[in-house]
Amino acid sequence: MRFALVWRLLNSMFFAVAFCALLSQHGFAEDSNEQAVKFFRETVAPVLAAKCVGCHRADNLKGQFDITTPQNLLKGGESGVALVPGQPLKSSLYLRTIPHEGEKPEMPEKGEALTELEAESLRQWISSGAPWPEGFVLKEKSKADASFWSFQPLAHVVPPDVKSGPEAWRTHPIDRFLLQEMQAKGLFPNPPATPNEFIRRITFDLTGLPPTPEEIEQFVQACPNGLHDAAIEQLIDRLLASPRYGEQWGRHWLDVIRFGESRGYERNEIITNLWPFRDYIIRSFNEDKPFDRMIHEHLAGDVIGKDQPKIEVGSAFLVAGPYDDVGNQDAVAAAQIRADQMDEMIRATGEAFLGLSIGCARCHDHKFDPILARDYYAFYATFAGTVHGPREVATLEARQARAATLEPLQKLKQSKQNEKTEIEKRLAELKKTPPESASENSLEDSIATLQDRQGLLKGEIAELDTQISKIPALPVWWVGNHRSAPGPFHVFVGGNPQQKSEIVLPSGLDVFNTLPSKYEVADLTHEATRRVALAKWLTAPDQPLVPRVLANRIWQYHFGSGIVDTPSDFGYLGGRPTHPALLDWIAGELVKSGWKLKPLHKLILTSQAYRQSSDWRDDPGKLDAASRLLWRFPPRRLSAEEIRDSMLNAAGMLNLSMGGPGFRLYEYQQDNVATYVPKDVHGPETYRRTVYHHTARASRVDVLTDFDCPDPALAEPRRASTTTPLQALTMMNHQFSIDMATKFAGRLEQVSSDMSARIQVAYLLAYGRSPTDREISQAAKVIQQVGLKGFCHALLNSNEFIFIR
Repeated sequence: MRFALVWRLLNSMFFAVAFCALLSQHGFAEDSNEQAVKFFRETVAPVLAAKCVGCHRADNLKGQFDITTPQNLLKGGESGVALVPGQPLKSSLYLRTIPHEGEKPEMPEKGEALTELEAESLRQWISSGAPWPEGFVLKEKSKADASFWSFQPLAHVVPPDVKSGPEAWRTHPIDRFLLQEMQAKGLFPNPPATPNEFIRRITFDLTGLPPTPEEIEQFVQACPNGLHDAAIEQLIDRLLASPRYGEQWGRHWLDVIRFGESRGYERNEIITNLWPFRDYIIRSFNEDKPFDRMIHEHLAGDVIGKDQPKIEVGSAFLVAGPYDDVGNQDAVAAAQIRADQMDEMIRATGEAFLGLSIGCARCHDHKFDPILARDYYAFYATFAGTVHGPREVATLEARQARAATLEPLQKLKQSKQNEKTEIEKRLAELKKTPPESASENSLEDSIATLQDRQGLLKGEIAELDTQISKIPALPVWWVGNHRSAPGPFHVFVGGNPQQKSEIVLPSGLDVFNTLPSKYEVADLTHEATRRVALAKWLTAPDQPLVPRVLANRIWQYHFGSGIVDTPSDFGYLGGRPTHPALLDWIAGELVKSGWKLKPLHKLILTSQAYRQSSDWRDDPGKLDAASRLLWRFPPRRLSAEEIRDSMLNAAGMLNLSMGGPGFRLYEYQQDNVATYVPKDVHGPETYRRTVYHHTARASRVDVLTDFDCPDPALAEPRRASTTTPLQALTMMNHQFSIDMATKFAGRLEQVSSDMSARIQVAYLLAYGRSPTDREISQAAKVIQQVGLKGFCHALLNSNEFIFIR
């Protein structure tokens, strides 16, 4: 025991000498308070932040011990007094971080202990009176900071000049990036796909539907010696001009922004008037609306598009997610419910546009990304005036026209109601206090006359009500309401609305505050200005994340995986880019194009990388099994919507009418809660494209759910693609599959009486190619055994039908 004490004293003396040298480096020899504070901020605070704050802060009170502020430190904890200024040997903050009798220090429980020099720095700081900078709060340092790759400005990249490799790959800028990386890994690309493979691939990619036999024949004839640049460019232009493009790519975006047509949570009532937002998304993609403009409309369409329904509906983005509508009379519970609603909006915005999990900063500074709790609550302040619900949406002209039609009717009705009220008063007076001079007969005559007039007025008012009711009401859509929210707004400690901390104002993320686009809205008088300011900040020329995230999403939907494989997480826990220079170059091209997506599609789709074969090769497969480096085109399974639409298409039953209220593949039942019962039979009224299905949360739909159609309770930036027995059982046995096989067979019977001709058309419709002689022979035998319907059912159940090469 005595030896251990002596050893500790000797160690203290040694480190005291080292510590004095450290103090002199910081100019602390004068022992001034200013220098002591500086020493704490630069030497002691970083140690405490790195090794102690993680377990001892307001939202994670291990041992009831909070070290983030001097006030909390002086309160102490379960282990006694945390800090006694001037007396380190009475301060558990020091005593529990140093070894005793050669044993490991009690704290920190996990991670590295304080070094002896760090412990001595802590002791000397406490001895000097524990000076603390005014307003300073200790915070745990995130894993990433402003130097992390995704927070850096977009690099001005020039496509590399590749000297070797296939000549075709050394021309297109995208191919040059990819080829350089392949060569560095010892890889080389596949040869081009066949014309049949290519037209099926790109048609599904851009429209979500297979090409027609006529389109296949035309393209194949235009490429007699393999894929041809001019034919490809013409094909791309045609597909991008198709209204089917907006339906396909609008569906992708609806996944990202968690679009669903029920309220979610336990009651989950259906929402019948959100479909105009879905139509707005499809229309915006078809028009190639600049995406920066779309972001503005999503956040503030009601402001920049006031009295313009086609723009105003864009702000339904904010309320397109689930929300708890149960309500609560308890003020504390109501505040928590409201905080949850706000959290949903904040998460949706941060993930969709910035690719960041801002929601993780709800309770404390983000542990991994440079996102502060006050950043989260700055977004909270931005959206504080937005509430879920329907609202009248119409043009100013429509409002004025309706008002002009209503005004004379309402004035006349009011006049008659006033007359009726006066008659009622006169009748009451006559019955209560008859005039002394009036005879009984004259009094009865007066009352009868007044009652007759009263009855006549009732009829006239009822007729006016009928006329008023026949005047069409203005549209009421689920676009949310925006109310005054003057604040003040606070950081909620631990995410608890009842524990308010520092005041915050609407602003962008602190990590970007060095950029010219930095903003803060101090005037909270007008709620709308906050959302407009956020939209401007997101689309500012110096904002690097938004174009990177969007460019990556486009790349993902073309190649199955993004350059960053976590499309809504560009933070520390997300993936790292396989081709960072290429990502920045594409993002730059997106901005140069005025944020238009169609030019970016064309840029990607004209590359050799996109047109190459999907054939597997063992040697490169060993180095890059997932084809992330694109030595081959990655094959993919069709999405649930594409499978269903393709079955309708093959059967000749697909109704291509666009827009309007959606159809339902379930029966909606409502008592205290909503129930969605899947339909066993899908009638002709449901034979529209699946994007127009009324997508309710927590509703199971056969075929769609089986093939990984996501529940819109959450955003789905990247679809899962599973293989399960239920998929096969549904495709074989569900009445929809059987009906489509029957209709498919009927369609083939109308083509020709010749069996070979029928088989030829069946292969073109199902697979986008002609059958081989052997396949014709085998198909004929199958038809002879199980009939044409059985053969069609087999085609719809085959892998080639639901996979793209």
